[in-house]
This record gives sequence, C-alpha cells and structure tokens, in this order.
Amino acid sequence: MALPTEIRLDRATRVLHVSFDDGTNFALPAEYLRVESPSAEVQGHNPGQKQTVAGRRHVGIIGVEAVGNYAVRLVFDDLHDSGIYSWDYLRELGEQQDRKWPAYLDALASRGLSRDPG
Repeated sequence: MALPTEIRLDRATRVLHVSFDDGTNFALPAEYLRVESPSAEVQGHNPGQKQTVAGRRHVGIIGVEAVGNYAVRLVFDDLHDSGIYSWDYLRELGEQQDRKWPAYLDALASRGLSRDPG
C-alpha cells in the first residue's frame, strides 16, 4: 500500500493534491471527491444503492481532518462530512478518475440531473 507524503488543499481552485511515496500524484477536484464520497449516504450499503449526487459543481472543501494513520475526513462547504477517505480510496479515485468522472456525467444525463445547483 502506497502512503501519502503530502495532502494539500488548494481552496482557490477547489482541488485536493495528493502525493504518494511511490511518486504518484493526483489532483482531485472537490466536486469529484464529493460525488464519489465513500459515505453510506452516497455509496449505499451495496453497489446497487449508489446515489447520483447532483448540483455540486461549485462545492468546496473547508476541512481536511486526519483519521488515525489511514485516512482523512473531508468537510465540504455543503456540510457533507461523513465520508472517510482511506489512502487506498484516494489512490483509487486518482487512478480511476478518467473512468469514474465520465460515468458520473453519464449518470447525471440519464437521470435528467445537472452539476449545477438547483
């Protein structure tokens, strides 16, 4: 398991930068992190329960809190804070961003939803 060497929030661009000890770096937009939150509210309790979260285009992160030595809790400005982002999950989000983001946009479109707030 690769461990993060730096987690840096750029509030102006709403991007969380994560660097791992194997040299891998990811720039993860707040909107992407919010709609892929590992919380039960978003993921459900099994794969068929995953929610498509709309209206988060302008969401920001207002807090990054350490959870032991294995994760961070992200606090979003829409007050969502129940997701615990393990190092493995942050890496997965970075590695699969090119697949997960278009799938999210497709899910929005198929449900007639928008990234923009209602």
